[in-house]
Amino acid sequence: MPRRDPFREIEELFERMGREFEELGGTLDTPMSSNVAVDVVEGDDAVTVTADLPGYGREEINVELHDDALTIAATRTETTETDESDEDDEEAGDGVEYHVRERRKRAVSRRVRLPAPVDRDGASATYNNGVLTVTLPKRSSVESGGHSIDIS
Repeated sequence: MPRRDPFREIEELFERMGREFEELGGTLDTPMSSNVAVDVVEGDDAVTVTADLPGYGREEINVELHDDALTIAATRTETTETDESDEDDEEAGDGVEYHVRERRKRAVSRRVRLPAPVDRDGASATYNNGVLTVTLPKRSSVESGGHSIDIS
């Protein structure tokens, strides 16, 4: 019979709680609960939003502009490797039993209020080395509706 290690069990509990908290935090619409760090800079002609999204591919990132807010969302599947086995088997349904499950889906999002009205048709986005930069030209009046921004 394997010997129990209460410290390992506590560490695993904290890791599980942390992952669940991150997943919840990615869906809440407050800066404190978001796990996407952003900079919002207002210049004379444009508003620039820079977001850190390391490890995501362009195809995993969605950027949308709605009224006076920019929404950035990204989703990916993570895999971690370990030589240790999980003592608690997980049931996945459909007759499948996991002995070790270390792949998980990670989703992050952030909604940023913009400091000035912007021209949604002139919006552009680039993604380079894990940093998303969205440039939004300023305009004088606010349009209604949403607009998706392509990432180049």
